[in-house]
Amino acid sequence: MQVFTPDDITGRTPNKYLGVLIAAKYARVLNEFPRDRSSSREKKLTTRSLEDLSEGTFEYRIVPRRRPGASE
Repeated sequence: MQVFTPDDITGRTPNKYLGVLIAAKYARVLNEFPRDRSSSREKKLTTRSLEDLSEGTFEYRIVPRRRPGASE
């Protein structure tokens, strides 16, 4: 099992909490793609997303959340 330290994650994100949220959302995106189910050696999606985040394989952007009832 691979262990990710906060330093691994904060190298690509402003803080470790945001890094975990980004990796979780990326894991959900990866889950939508078809996978080879015959391979039992396949990594878990959360591990793969944390690896990709720490390596800088994908780019992300933070979109500010709109408040309900706010006029445009």
